[in-house]
Amino acid sequence: MPWVKTKLKLVSELIRPSTVLPALREEIDIRTADGLTLVGEVATPTSGDRSHAILCLHPLPTHGGMMDSHIYKKAANRLPYLADITVIRFNTRGTTSERGRSDGEFGSGIAEREDVIAAINFAYEKLKAKSLWVVGWSFGTDLALRYARDSRVAGLILLSPPLRFSEPADLQFWATDGRPITALIPEFDDYLQPAQARERFSVIPQIDLIPVEDGKHLWVGEPMVHRVLSEITRIVNPSRLPLPLEV
Repeated sequence: MPWVKTKLKLVSELIRPSTVLPALREEIDIRTADGLTLVGEVATPTSGDRSHAILCLHPLPTHGGMMDSHIYKKAANRLPYLADITVIRFNTRGTTSERGRSDGEFGSGIAEREDVIAAINFAYEKLKAKSLWVVGWSFGTDLALRYARDSRVAGLILLSPPLRFSEPADLQFWATDGRPITALIPEFDDYLQPAQARERFSVIPQIDLIPVEDGKHLWVGEPMVHRVLSEITRIVNPSRLPLPLEV
């Protein structure tokens, strides 16, 4: 009987909000200098280059922000596989998600200083991060600007910064420091729109302000998720662009 040559047809699937791609996922506990335990998760590429990492600082917990806020959850579900980026997420003090509740109570952006410092130390000392970018979203951008000053941090990525808790001195620090900062400013943001952002951030000469057409504060919808994750990849590991829409 003669051999019959056949071809396997590879079927691609669209990346959807529920898509979870392969990664090594591990629950973590971060201990702060003032004695609290913060719960979190790290998602690491299963193979290949593991030198790129982001630390995610979530939106305001009093308004529902947490480590599972959708951009960060989707980053953890996709970027280790698509972009060789390790994604570190955690709940700041008093914040609850599916992973659990971090010790303590909401600190109005002041006590969270200890959380950010502890998370950066954990990333370097426990996870052995090599190149770490701090990504803040909304309230998390204020935490990044105020407290992510550790000299080991490569730079900041700010999503929908409201500049609600940051002081002029915080912006001046980064202006003097000179490390790269990228800020994604939604066209229809509820708190800080592109024209205002250009004025408020003008003291930081090296900042890359990116107005996002049709964008809103919460980055709802797959096109916006893809845009945000693509911008993160462009900064952290550009060799993996463009991010696919199918797998």
